[in-house]
Amino acid sequence: MSAYFPTMGLEIHAELLTRSKVFCTCSAEFGGTPNSRCCPVCSGLPGTLPVLNQKAVEYIIKAGYVMNCDISRFTKWDRKNYFYPDLPKAYQISQMPRPVCLSGTVNINVNGEDKVIRINRIHLEEDAGKLVHDDVNRISLADYNRCGVPLIEIVTEPDFHSADEVIAFIEKIKLLLQYAGICDCKMEQGSIRCDVNISIAPKGSDELGTRTELKNLNSLKAIARAIEVEIERQEELLESGERVIQQTRRFNEQLGETTAMRSKEDAHDYRYFPDPDIPPIIFTEEELDEIKRSIPELPEQRVARYVDEYGIKKADADIIVGDKRVCDFFDAAIAQYDNPKAIANYIIGELMRRINLGEADMDALKFGGAEFAQLVEFMQTDKISQANAKTVLREMIDKGGSPKDIADRDDLWIKEDNDLLAKVVDEIIANNPKPVEQYKSGDQKVFGFFMGQANKALKGAASPKAIQEYIRKKLSE
Repeated sequence: MSAYFPTMGLEIHAELLTRSKVFCTCSAEFGGTPNSRCCPVCSGLPGTLPVLNQKAVEYIIKAGYVMNCDISRFTKWDRKNYFYPDLPKAYQISQMPRPVCLSGTVNINVNGEDKVIRINRIHLEEDAGKLVHDDVNRISLADYNRCGVPLIEIVTEPDFHSADEVIAFIEKIKLLLQYAGICDCKMEQGSIRCDVNISIAPKGSDELGTRTELKNLNSLKAIARAIEVEIERQEELLESGERVIQQTRRFNEQLGETTAMRSKEDAHDYRYFPDPDIPPIIFTEEELDEIKRSIPELPEQRVARYVDEYGIKKADADIIVGDKRVCDFFDAAIAQYDNPKAIANYIIGELMRRINLGEADMDALKFGGAEFAQLVEFMQTDKISQANAKTVLREMIDKGGSPKDIADRDDLWIKEDNDLLAKVVDEIIANNPKPVEQYKSGDQKVFGFFMGQANKALKGAASPKAIQEYIRKKLSE
């Protein structure tokens, strides 16, 4: 067991879902040919002037409200000065002493225990560009498409003491931002990134150790592993009598190690000063109330509604709400067929199973919630058997189409062929005298054997209800 106690704080950077950049009209969409979404303003050419994107300001206020922050009625903009190849102006327009949001809280649940994480501040700034490294030719190229994309930085207090707590918090933040419509949170595209500040101290100590910052971690797996590696590195240093140096470090996933990038800067190293080109903003109570009212239903509210109004188990509601794409799909399905429990069960039991197996992708489904609801309705009303419903769903995933068209084309409807039902069940009972005796002796479990055999043989030619009734009738004779 370690003699040290880790303490961590996070800086989460989330790009906002605005159509244009924060200080110019260039597209904020991800990707594009390198350096094709730039203009004199976001490229930092002399004589250009920034114009603030109003939608970006609305989005950071929404972020503050969903994280229970105090919203500043007066806010202003500052220049954060540093030279780096991906920052053509050599300064970043940001906020230092007067950010939009202060003193928030976010509740998380880690291993069954609730915990409150304090938010120090959320401020609005412009993103930097991106360096593309060519290791073969030993050169680095700059792509400035991302320069000027609106970004919020969520700075927490040092309230984390394990990687599990960090991951739970990031997952909660992603859900809040997605449901509020602020950020798509696609970590693989860099639209949400995380810096982790880590220090360790002897257990029982009242003082924090020297912190290091792990920079630009963009996957949950990398974040968890980087934290473990850095804590182990700091422990080894202290155990050998060395000291931890305050610095910014990079995590190498392939090698499983952190390496120093530069000495860790403090605020005064950036020489912050007020931006002379962007006026401060004074928010009115009416403006803030209007923005607050525009916030859509958040995850915890949806879970409560599904449990209270639809009678869905909380564990199932948590699974559905845990992915906004699945949750929106569920809402679309129950708008088509008012049977929330059946739809939730089939989403979790069948659709998400196929997604977890890699057979389907929520971002590339060839059908919507309405078509899925129709398939569930066909099962619930004994028009399609469960086995044939799986066949229909597989076809919908592979090629699209409506359940009705697929069932018509492949003749998958339940036909209620009573003569065939009687013939098949009579043969099964005649060929299995031992299970018949077991059933008549009070062993009800063997009834499932007869149902399974009949379903397999009939292949949808009779409904489960009709099969069940006929088997019970024959076994009682």
